[in-house]
Amino acid sequence: MKSILSFGWRILLLINIVIITLAGCSENPPTMVDGQGKLELFVLWDTSYVDSISTLIPVENAKVIVSSRYLTKIYYTDQNGKVYLENLPSSIYGVTIRKQHPLDPNIILVASKQNIEVISTKNIVIDTLLVKPTSSSGITINEIYCAGPVNNFFFFFDQFIELYNSSNEVKYLDGMMVMRFSSNTDGKGPGADEEDDGDIDGVTYVFKFPGKPGEKNYPIYPGQFVVLASDAVDHTKVCATSYDLSNANWEFYNQYSPEDIDNPNVPNLINMRPDKTADFLIALTNDVIVISDGRDSIWQDGIDISTVIDGVEYQSNPHPQNKKTLDPRIDRSYVLSPPRYSGKSMQRREPGLDTNDSLSDFEIKDRATPGYQ
Repeated sequence: MKSILSFGWRILLLINIVIITLAGCSENPPTMVDGQGKLELFVLWDTSYVDSISTLIPVENAKVIVSSRYLTKIYYTDQNGKVYLENLPSSIYGVTIRKQHPLDPNIILVASKQNIEVISTKNIVIDTLLVKPTSSSGITINEIYCAGPVNNFFFFFDQFIELYNSSNEVKYLDGMMVMRFSSNTDGKGPGADEEDDGDIDGVTYVFKFPGKPGEKNYPIYPGQFVVLASDAVDHTKVCATSYDLSNANWEFYNQYSPEDIDNPNVPNLINMRPDKTADFLIALTNDVIVISDGRDSIWQDGIDISTVIDGVEYQSNPHPQNKKTLDPRIDRSYVLSPPRYSGKSMQRREPGLDTNDSLSDFEIKDRATPGYQ
């Protein structure tokens, strides 16, 4: 009889636990839900450069690229130059506007704005952006592949940098320099104008095309992609998920390293620093890459900004506390880099189009595309 009563109390206790648990599950959901942010943008074009009268007209069907730490999405403006975004998570957003010029296909109307704060619990954010005509008329860094292929043995020697000639005329690579900026960490940071004297500091590696600036022996033709490989070999023989770079246009070769690979069929960029005996390798997730025309070859005291052709900074984390270091006169933002050993690359959304806003100019590609896009 006692055991029957004990069993009954156990059953009653179990029923009470179930009731309490179900009651807890039926509580009202939280009233503050993220993902309710709203952003309204108006895109206008000041046509005063066409005629003497300043007229602001709406830009219809312009591409609107919206980026944050959570997403990158593309929208289009309506006939009134307006785009309305909703259901956005709270974050800091960057926006870039692009629209082909209605009369000249070589000109793009662009605008950009960074650090737009959208908070779900606040009212809609409203902003206006004015587009300006931009023409890509020279050599740019078009793609950076630094992450390494998919692997679990830390292979990343298949890195490359791709250049592109977006102009309608032949350019020449003679004497140009390709540099990595990763020192100068105690001051303003790599690629910054440390002394405010018109140059950027923190050069770590400097490799140079043969010849002197102004010579015309190494052309890059209009619309041509040029691949600069760390090692111009077929890396798939080492790692199946890697890339065959044996047909690269150029190869970084360190003549001060007895172990550096030299493909005799690929011309070399030569190391300008005898104190550096390692391969030209760039960091997998955070670095600054700059190309210059070579007129200022004294890297020890910084590279004159007037000689810089293009520069790109990339970082893995868009947190506002991460300091951008490359001088904004070269690039106003930075690329969000792909994860290590992902096989992914950073590539311009349109070949050669450089608005000096890399966060919006570049996108992440699932596979690198050396020599094409």
